[in-house]
Amino acid sequence: MAAFGRSKEHVFRDFLKLKHSIPSHDTFSTVFRMINPKALDAAFGRVLAQIAALLGEGDVIAIDGKALRGARGKGESARTRMMVSAYAARLRQTLATVAADNGSELEAAREVLGLIALKGKVVTADALHCNRRTVAEITGGGGDYCLALKANQDSLLSDARSCFSKVSPSHPVARQQEVGHGRKETRTGVVVSAKGLAQYHEFPGLKAFGRIESRRETDGKVQTQTRYFALSWMPAPEVFMATARAHWGIENTLHWQLDVSFREDAARFCRKV
Repeated sequence: MAAFGRSKEHVFRDFLKLKHSIPSHDTFSTVFRMINPKALDAAFGRVLAQIAALLGEGDVIAIDGKALRGARGKGESARTRMMVSAYAARLRQTLATVAADNGSELEAAREVLGLIALKGKVVTADALHCNRRTVAEITGGGGDYCLALKANQDSLLSDARSCFSKVSPSHPVARQQEVGHGRKETRTGVVVSAKGLAQYHEFPGLKAFGRIESRRETDGKVQTQTRYFALSWMPAPEVFMATARAHWGIENTLHWQLDVSFREDAARFCRKV
């Protein structure tokens, strides 16, 4: 912060009286050590509550874990610490974060979901979180979900594939194309009903399956990928694709920034017992 202040001193002088110039590193440290952590947490919580009020119907809340690779104490095992965050994609704001202290990202994710208002929002997450307890937490809070579906839910994935095999040629389809950074990518999205499968699989709230087929061409090389999703509502294909795409905001605008801009993976901070 001291380095940032020095680099932007000409800006701060437009609205601050800096009699002694920018405070030093030690001054910032002294001030922060005087702050009551509980009072700061309460104040920060009030700010976040005001921000969360800006969330609208259908806004995406992405759930994902991030490893803190350098954060371990002397003599500790190589087990990587993990933080699980709930991220408002449109607002580009972290709403809540919980430490997965025992290595259980699933438990931390359910805890973080319990800290935020889910009614009218859409929760996105990777396949790890596509399980009965997590979707029950989401639907119980009044939210919807768009969760990646992979082999960890093998029976459900098999039925999803079966549903798509029955799609007629006239079924609604959405297509997107992006060109940039030396690559060309085309994505095709389809949504089909999962009628009756919620009860059969005991999977709360399941209403539909989504499928995105991607074709990426880079320097003449072509790669294809097919991804499946479990959905708790029946969105139009365009809405489904936008929802799935919004999830990547937690990777690109949160995790990437923490690692590249703030060098979080290199941080040696560790919790003292």
